[in-house]
Amino acid sequence: MDGNFVVYKRRNNYYETDQMGIIHHSNYIRFFEEARLYMMKEFGLDYAGLEEMGIIIPVMSVDCKYIKPLHYDEQIDIYTKITKFDGIKMDVEYEIYRDGELCTTGKSGHCFLDKQLKPFRMKKIYPDLYEKLNSIL
Repeated sequence: MDGNFVVYKRRNNYYETDQMGIIHHSNYIRFFEEARLYMMKEFGLDYAGLEEMGIIIPVMSVDCKYIKPLHYDEQIDIYTKITKFDGIKMDVEYEIYRDGELCTTGKSGHCFLDKQLKPFRMKKIYPDLYEKLNSIL
């Protein structure tokens, strides 16, 4: 764990487990989304506010490496940080820890689109937002 991560804490729910009592693999992507939205809010970038501005940030790619299984009722810490931002695309990395032990790593790739689902140059249209996101790196 290096760099300027934001830590999102959560407790695993029973409904997120599979028949083996392990958190189902699909839920990790949801955990990443929860942590990403929390990180953005911590930096003053509420996703609902961005949508009101006409900005959407879809997921273009996602990668998840399962190192140790997670279980029901465990407290986990999800370390999240933006690793790339150029005004059109953004990459985010995740590390999930349980009791200080690394259990999962992941990445997601995103782009910025307007309401017509067209990419735009944030630096030109929303320079303040561009500077804010750029400063997070």
